[in-house]
Amino acid sequence: MKDFIYNEMMVHVPLCTHKEPSNVLIISLNSAGFVAEIQKYKNDDISCDVLSADINLLREAADDKYDVIISELETDAAVLAHFNRVLKDDGLLVTTHPSLDDVSENKRIMQILGKYAKIIMPYNLGNGETALLASKAYHPTADIILQRTDLLDGLEYYNCDVHPAAFATGNNVRKEYLGVIKN
Repeated sequence: MKDFIYNEMMVHVPLCTHKEPSNVLIISLNSAGFVAEIQKYKNDDISCDVLSADINLLREAADDKYDVIISELETDAAVLAHFNRVLKDDGLLVTTHPSLDDVSENKRIMQILGKYAKIIMPYNLGNGETALLASKAYHPTADIILQRTDLLDGLEYYNCDVHPAAFATGNNVRKEYLGVIKN
């Protein structure tokens, strides 16, 4: 699959879910594609910090600073606690995670996220993989900012129809993750 689909889905899903994203943290060894997608928000005042995938740099980030975190950092309890610490009260996190076929590892991650977020949902990245969205306030299908999605120029994949469709899951996933996915 094309990299542009992955980049668009990792960036635009959280930025079009959060009511007023102004501070974004990207944690990635290859952040250029994410940064390019954030720059498409010309009418919004969004600042973006980029960290390499290093937990030590995350430890230095200020408390309650970010509205959105987009991460490719391998997650464990310590990393998720730092994400919670640096996210604002209405913040949301999008992170990569193991395949949904790895049920025990994903349940572990989702249960930890459940301590910090009201909503935890996997979504399709358009390339056969999924990401996890964890939100302290906003629901990714109920709170989508349609005007923001419609005003974005230069997108090749993401749109206001793809956004909610990305959260559709089969019955096998619903059954396997019953009580862990919070939507």
